[in-house]
Amino acid sequence: MKFLLILLLALQCAVGAQANEAAPLAEDPVVEQRLIVIAEELRCLVCQNESLAGSRSDLANDLRREVRTLIKTGKTDAEIREYLVSRYGDFVLYRPPVKPTTWLLWFGPLLLLIGAIWMLITIIKRAQKQNNPPVLDAAQRAKAQALLQETDSSK
Repeated sequence: MKFLLILLLALQCAVGAQANEAAPLAEDPVVEQRLIVIAEELRCLVCQNESLAGSRSDLANDLRREVRTLIKTGKTDAEIREYLVSRYGDFVLYRPPVKPTTWLLWFGPLLLLIGAIWMLITIIKRAQKQNNPPVLDAAQRAKAQALLQETDSSK
């Protein structure tokens, strides 16, 4: 048993000794800072709920590498965004522009909320109508009384 424990500790030390040091983020810190600012405004196309800066997917790594290359070639932030939008569509932006192709994206949640409120009001009104007893006129009331007296007398 002691031998097994010593063997496991030795393997753990060997694995730790082979660990590589973390690679520096970029040769130029200015390029890296610009990359972070741009990547925070872009959506990872694989994760979809993470920014490009926060994602660790292979596609996100490739896109960050592409953005670094564009920064080094002298492109402005707007030109880089336009390039990515032309390649991947407005979905790559966390805040897509309001235009006919993105109306559903911008106004869809509001329409769903309005529809849900309308359905809730309709259901409540129907339930209230079903819970209200019908109003009887004098002839109907007299007939009901006669039926009740008939059932009382039959007991």
